[in-house]
Amino acid sequence: MSARPPAPARPDTAAPRTRRVLLAPITVTPSKPLTPSHLKGLLWTDVMYRATQPLAHVTYRYSHTTYHPTEQTLGFWEYLDRTQGDTDYADLSEEQIGAHYVAFRAETDRPPAHHLQPYHDAVEQGWVHPASARILRLWAGHYRSLGLHDPGLQAHQPPGLALDEAFATLRAHGMCLDQRPFGGPVHLDLTRHGLPLRQIVTRDGRPNYLACALRELIPLARDFDEIVLLYDPELDPDYQLLERVLTALGPTVRRIPVGRVPIDGRIRSARHGGDPGHHAAALLTAAHADHDADAVRLGMRLYFIAVLGPGQQQSFRPDLLRQCLGRAQRLLAAAAPADPAHLAGLLGGHRRDHTYVDPYRLTSALLGKRRAAPARDLLTEVFV
Repeated sequence: MSARPPAPARPDTAAPRTRRVLLAPITVTPSKPLTPSHLKGLLWTDVMYRATQPLAHVTYRYSHTTYHPTEQTLGFWEYLDRTQGDTDYADLSEEQIGAHYVAFRAETDRPPAHHLQPYHDAVEQGWVHPASARILRLWAGHYRSLGLHDPGLQAHQPPGLALDEAFATLRAHGMCLDQRPFGGPVHLDLTRHGLPLRQIVTRDGRPNYLACALRELIPLARDFDEIVLLYDPELDPDYQLLERVLTALGPTVRRIPVGRVPIDGRIRSARHGGDPGHHAAALLTAAHADHDADAVRLGMRLYFIAVLGPGQQQSFRPDLLRQCLGRAQRLLAAAAPADPAHLAGLLGGHRRDHTYVDPYRLTSALLGKRRAAPARDLLTEVFV
């Protein structure tokens, strides 16, 4: 009798690193300090990226270059030059630049499109306004303190397609209503799929965030088995449209809304400013006063991922953050040696029908009262 064929391997251990995953989180406009809501999204994506790497080929795409052409950014730069002149931004704080952004968003009149065109042309060549360049340098320091992977904060990373090339692909799939020949706007047209018509370029040529995302993600889609979109829940209608477009190009698309963090029970946009005591710089300064670098990195992840969870019901609580920093210190002290070969198995248990590792499930597993001491390899490779 012939030998029984071997049983098929479990999905999380078979053929490691053969699947290709693209993480594409929403970007934060470089015009203001990083708030708790921003930190939550960044930490969530970072844990997903680092935890999925042992299991798949992962690309973390986060390009400010792609989204600079939106009116939100170009309009701010035009506002700064119009109202501040040749200001030297090299020594300004995030709060000082952010105050200008709040004033800009309070304006009711928009500059005409032709005022923004020189800024758009400069962006295509790699230029960044000095105010945003200053913000990105400061953010790079926060990334280092938090142990975040830097996907190219200060790099020129243009999208793979021009707008017209992206529209050509959409037309080929019956997804574009382009009224520019008649002096009108451009719409993403998924009405045959039961989704609403969505304007993505105004009649005077201004692209919105969704148009920029299409320029970036359409040419990447066919290179990946799975695309993971992480975004603000308020943008869910647009991300449903984006999911439909990318799915038509081949990959499996996963949408993951990551809720904002209320302050005193209220969710406020960064366009309205905020309490400087809740910004990243202040939170990191306070955390480092009593804890070492590894405890700060792990504790921030425990709080913003495991404690706050994916929703946005819980307000920011400094006392709970301090508790998580202390818990992190104890976890690091108790961490047990582990065989690096077992790391993929530890991580694979926190997936379902997707390739990426779920940050919430993985991080929450560290907080169980009767859990065994965590493996040091897990902490060092994923959390610190």
